[in-house]
Amino acid sequence: MRDVIILVFPGTNLLDVAGPAQVFTSATELHSSANPGDQAAYKVTIVSLDGGMVDTTSGIQINSVSIADHGEPRVDTLLIAGGHGSEAAGGAEEIIHWLHRMRSKVRRIGSICTGAFVLAAAGLANGRRLATHWAYCDRLEEQYPGLTVERDAIFVEDSGLWSSAGITSGLDLALAMVEQDHGRELALMVARRLVVFLKRPGGQSQFSVPLQAQSAEGPLAELVSWVTRNPAADYRVETLAERSKISPRTLHRLFRATFGQTPAQWITRMRVESARRLLEQSDQTLQEISARTGLGSADAMRRIFLRQLGTTPSEYRDRFQLQVPASLPTLQHAMNR
Repeated sequence: MRDVIILVFPGTNLLDVAGPAQVFTSATELHSSANPGDQAAYKVTIVSLDGGMVDTTSGIQINSVSIADHGEPRVDTLLIAGGHGSEAAGGAEEIIHWLHRMRSKVRRIGSICTGAFVLAAAGLANGRRLATHWAYCDRLEEQYPGLTVERDAIFVEDSGLWSSAGITSGLDLALAMVEQDHGRELALMVARRLVVFLKRPGGQSQFSVPLQAQSAEGPLAELVSWVTRNPAADYRVETLAERSKISPRTLHRLFRATFGQTPAQWITRMRVESARRLLEQSDQTLQEISARTGLGSADAMRRIFLRQLGTTPSEYRDRFQLQVPASLPTLQHAMNR
């Protein structure tokens, strides 16, 4: 059994704690149902400096064990939650000293969202790569120049040091840990049980195209929403400009200002993301997917994937397609209970 402890503090974001905790708990339930004679996969404990009830940013309190009372020797994984109180937590000498003691006793240590600031304050990330919420990347880089901030990653693993981007990406990090410990099939089954949209690889962008589309305003708002829903349509700049009733020059300027990309670059990225979802969630052929997403032919899609993702569509599907293997009937039964 792997002991997982999650460090919280006043001002912790509740989802930073509840998301990973539920991933490990669901993994334990599914694993135990499929392997009734085995030990539980995980035991999750919430810890804080003083123990007791801890206020979160949502107003809900979390019960915790004090770091002094927790049995340190058995810890496998230590995660640091994020939230508005992370700066104060990083300035607490007792927490910093405890993290230094724990670092040599745990197999892996990680942070969720702005929990990266606590890791950095403890000096545990010097010379390493860290991810955090996109809104705090500049601040993390300015305060701790000795580390490398991965600005666009969902999560990062650097020789046993894990970190995730904003809030819900803690689910992705925890799923990746389950995959590392117990295999891809269990991680995918946990994702299905939790109705997670998809199990995202760590290198996927924090900014999905639909999320970017929500930030568009003015003439772009309706246009990008329509484009996202219809990836295979004709999207020459002249066509887009006519639909949005602005000049091609103005359209180009608005895309640059809003997304930091030309219309053509943004549309290609949107089509690649649409293709990725179909590769992950369907059994359609590569030719069908390339046609449905506006990427042209299977060969054209392959070239674009290699250029943008460094892998082929077939390799991507083999790695990330969500499916229930025939070799795991007991795990499927556990999922359906």
